[in-house]
Amino acid sequence: MKKIILLIACGILVGCDYTVPLEKTPSQNIDPALMGLWQRTKPDGQVENLTVLPLGPQEYLVAFPAGSKDAMLARACLCRVADKPLVQLEWIGNERGETVEDGRAFQFAAYTVTGDALTVRMLNTDVVSKNVKTSQELAEAITANKGKPNLFKEETIYSKVKK
Repeated sequence: MKKIILLIACGILVGCDYTVPLEKTPSQNIDPALMGLWQRTKPDGQVENLTVLPLGPQEYLVAFPAGSKDAMLARACLCRVADKPLVQLEWIGNERGETVEDGRAFQFAAYTVTGDALTVRMLNTDVVSKNVKTSQELAEAITANKGKPNLFKEETIYSKVKK
């Protein structure tokens, strides 16, 4: 995949991380609190948008950074590993019609919604290797590291944009 600014992350990651999903078929209903337009102001003053829309009863459509010419699009679903609720993102392409070409289409994030604030922490690839080969191996690696404070990267906080 081309090195393009991605997702809702702490320091925002470049490229996609994993070649395997945690869940092949979404099994949890979407969380309505995630829906809508979210934004944050970066330290340089630039505003960054994140859009989360329902794609079905168990999937989301995510655009990041929404509204930009480099916006990436993902299918997302909720999953649970090691008693941690996670969002599984499968990046499918960008606003220019380019698709993921190297097989690294997946990222995983912990999230909380409190009032009008969305806090996101991306799975740390320094703790859970990008080179896992199966969904089972990925789940086992997350479980084995669940007590580590650096299992997820630093948080990024977005505010809900009012209609």
